[in-house]
Amino acid sequence: MLNTRKNTIVLAEELAMVREGIAGLCEANGSFQVTGQCADGVTAQEMLERLRPDLAVVDFNIPKLFSLELVRRIKELGAATRFMVIASKGDRKMALEALRSGANGFVLKSGNADHLLEALHQVASGSIYVSSELQFERIFLTPRRAEPEDPLETLSSREYQVFQLMIEGIRAKEIASRLNLSPKTVDTYRASLMRKLDIHDVPGLVKFAIQRDLTSVA
Repeated sequence: MLNTRKNTIVLAEELAMVREGIAGLCEANGSFQVTGQCADGVTAQEMLERLRPDLAVVDFNIPKLFSLELVRRIKELGAATRFMVIASKGDRKMALEALRSGANGFVLKSGNADHLLEALHQVASGSIYVSSELQFERIFLTPRRAEPEDPLETLSSREYQVFQLMIEGIRAKEIASRLNLSPKTVDTYRASLMRKLDIHDVPGLVKFAIQRDLTSVA
């Protein structure tokens, strides 16, 4: 007998129009059933723990609880949910950190609807998916150099997460809350990442991020 079971999905995206658009696309495809939608990471965690969906689509910059911290927490619970992180902007480092956190896919919102559906099908089937613009094969290539060519490659996962929130204008106290860290620990990561990037103030970090097309801040 043909298996007609649909893959259940929870969507965590701050913008209602984007969230509802993705939900409509998923439902229209016929292979997916959206069982929950929310606009922040804290609500997403509660919803994921309660619903245990097959898939979770999470915006990289979801408020209240950082997306990669959300992925890490749910994975630590032993949940079988497979995660796809979506982002307005991104690069190799961002995709790599998403995968390191436990995500199974990283998709740029600049792609079309077919790309999103392809990503969902691949992630649901157990594969890893990264938007083609980011050149998937390069995600796992580690150049054999004494010093990485890209200064972002020198940042640890936590340093990179703090960096991402800083360049979006999030204050230290809120960063600590989103990453489940103490403010003192955030200050330590902040000092370390600035030293590694050789940038010593927030405007400098924002300028660096804008040059790399990594932030929505204009």
